[in-house]
Amino acid sequence: MTGKKVQAQNDGGGAPLDYRWHLAATAGEVEATELEFALMRAFEGFGRWQAECLAGVCDLAATGPENALLHIIRMNDRPKSIKDLARLTNRDDVPNIQYSLRKLIGAGLVERKGAGRSGVSYEVTAEGRRVTDDYGVLRRRLLLAEIDSLPGFSARLAEAARTLNVLTGIYEEVARVAATHRRG
Repeated sequence: MTGKKVQAQNDGGGAPLDYRWHLAATAGEVEATELEFALMRAFEGFGRWQAECLAGVCDLAATGPENALLHIIRMNDRPKSIKDLARLTNRDDVPNIQYSLRKLIGAGLVERKGAGRSGVSYEVTAEGRRVTDDYGVLRRRLLLAEIDSLPGFSARLAEAARTLNVLTGIYEEVARVAATHRRG
């Protein structure tokens, strides 16, 4: 497949699989495109998992990113500012983060502390602590037990995490380059 246009690839089971994409012409481009497609599906599946797991321990209908904010606020049991939350989630959509925080505050899971110049921070409430603890128990019982049942999968997850961290840096860099080449 290397160095030539990719039309199809044989999966070893008979008929070749069609890997043609409008985004990919070479084998390397196909691999990158297939990874991006897998990332999109994994992101959506992860968000659905987070929402269902949270729904299993409380009555809040939260999106994956809202659920992530709740756990990140709880992380290390230290309050977080909006700036911390944006940095830790690699997001720059502060109005959406603020909307999610209002939703978590309204549900009684997070509280806002401080004001103005002294700085505003967010931390989980006692109910937020209970919900995140219960979430952790359910997560262990369902997700982590499934992972543990797959021999050698933990090592593969560690390598995947390292790979995704490197890929995140690459995407960040090329996003900056792309931003300098916008059409007028």
